[in-house]
Formats: sequence, C-alpha cells, structure tokens
Amino acid sequence: MAWIYLTIAGIFEVIWAFSMKQSDGFTRPGATAVTIGAMIVSFALLSLSMKALPLGTAYTIWTGIGAIGAFLVGIFVLGEQANAMRIAAALLIVSGLVLMKLSAPA
Repeated sequence: MAWIYLTIAGIFEVIWAFSMKQSDGFTRPGATAVTIGAMIVSFALLSLSMKALPLGTAYTIWTGIGAIGAFLVGIFVLGEQANAMRIAAALLIVSGLVLMKLSAPA
C-alpha cells in the first residue's frame, strides 16, 4: 500500500507544480487554491508512505515522479522545448528511480 500512496503523492506533486505555474505567482485564486490543496494531499500521502518505506527511497521516488511529471506536462501541455539534452536528463532521472525502487525493501 505504501507504494500506491507514494505514486499518488507523486501525481499530486505534478498537479501542484502545474497549478502553481498557472497561479501566476499566486495572483489567481482558483489556481492558488488547487496548488495548496494538492500540496496538502501530496504531503499527506508521502507521510503515509514513509511509515513503511525508508526516507531516502520515499523522498527520492516522490521528487522523481514530480520532476518527470512536470517535465512531461511542460512539454505536452505548456509547449516547452524537448531537446536531446533535456530528454537524456529525464531518462537519467527515470533510471535512478528504477534503481531506487529495485534497491528498496518490499
């Protein structure tokens, strides 16, 4: 169950990062409210996952899901650049996440 909590927490991290961008420096109330709500859900689920997972594993996976998710949202939703170096960097992050998952206890 901890891995499910962690995955959902990572998805909410992507949501709050995107909505923070949309808040235009917290000047748009709707996007600001989504940002704060998604942050609370993300942190709460991360906290639950840490009951069973090591800190280093949980935090690394959580931030990695957020980083890759934000990268993909940036490209596919916001039209940000997807050059070879950025894609290679994303692949290195994913490789690190896979290794972290494989090294973690059940």
